[in-house]
Amino acid sequence: MKLVPDPGTSREILKLASPAVAGLSAQMILTVVDAAMVGRLDEVALAAMGVGFLAVWVITSFFSNLGVGTQTLVSRRQGEGNHVEAGATLNNSLIMSLLIGTVLGFLGWHFSYEIAYPFASNTQVANEAADYLKWRFIGLPFFLVMVSYRGFFFGVGNTRIFMYSALIINVLNIILNYLLIFGHWGFPRLELTGSAVATTIATFVGTAIFFLTSFNRAFRIGYRLFHRVKINPAIIRNIFRISLPVSFQYLFTLLGFLFFLAIIGRFGTTEQAATQVVITAILIGFLPSQGFGIAAATLVGQNLGNGNTHNAERYGIESARLGFYFMFVVGIIFLVFPDAVLYIITNNKPVIETARAPLRIVGAV
Repeated sequence: MKLVPDPGTSREILKLASPAVAGLSAQMILTVVDAAMVGRLDEVALAAMGVGFLAVWVITSFFSNLGVGTQTLVSRRQGEGNHVEAGATLNNSLIMSLLIGTVLGFLGWHFSYEIAYPFASNTQVANEAADYLKWRFIGLPFFLVMVSYRGFFFGVGNTRIFMYSALIINVLNIILNYLLIFGHWGFPRLELTGSAVATTIATFVGTAIFFLTSFNRAFRIGYRLFHRVKINPAIIRNIFRISLPVSFQYLFTLLGFLFFLAIIGRFGTTEQAATQVVITAILIGFLPSQGFGIAAATLVGQNLGNGNTHNAERYGIESARLGFYFMFVVGIIFLVFPDAVLYIITNNKPVIETARAPLRIVGAV
């Protein structure tokens, strides 16, 4: 694979990837602000956030990859010019997301303490993590519905809707974090729980934005969205067939993070908090790079749909090349400026001291 990017192909990828990268960067900023605000509380809150965040991420990432299957199928139908079938894919994806999200949300809310306790360094951390989890699980149905919508809009090549919605969601989330974590302007001081409440409210608003957008005439009529909705077993089977390999990949990766966090918690709360800070820093670096993957999946799928396998291969290779360059720069920053990255997330000096060397190792690899 040549190292020098192809200007023409890169331009097309960046045109599609840039709004996705912008939206994912907004999520990255939210992750930083979220961790930074909680990091101003104490080590217990930061450690509890690590347990709660990773626990809910393990579950949501597995099922949120249904959006990958949705995007793949929609992009293929878009390339074929079969808009009605693309709309039917979204209809079935929404049914699955709502059903799975409701069941998992109820179970997660009910067993939040049992989920948090095995991974926490002590009972206090487990209790705070459980309160955080309860609110995050309440928002799970809205999150999965939003993922289905995101897969559809990515598949048809409209990444700007995601960018605009992400900006609105994250600005709202940051404002609510400030009000609910610290109790400003007459709002209750909920500390870590306030972060979860803010995220759930913002997720609901994000779902509403996608829902209202889908009633635009171009989508409602052109793709026959919500018109004579019926369950299509073949579409559901194909979504699962495409999504499950990616889902299991994420599941095992994040379970590794979660068990590692639990092991580190046996050394102490400071060490567990430092691990959470490093994981947050990794997210800061990785999230925007997913925009290139989104562009690749859409362009490859659309070109396969219209039978142009040569262009499909070309877009896939060029997207991988651009993603490599982006992550190379992130690695250099982690390696050379670890304290600058860590201080954004927390001002706790013992936590920063503990996290410095691991973050440099992440940057090196």
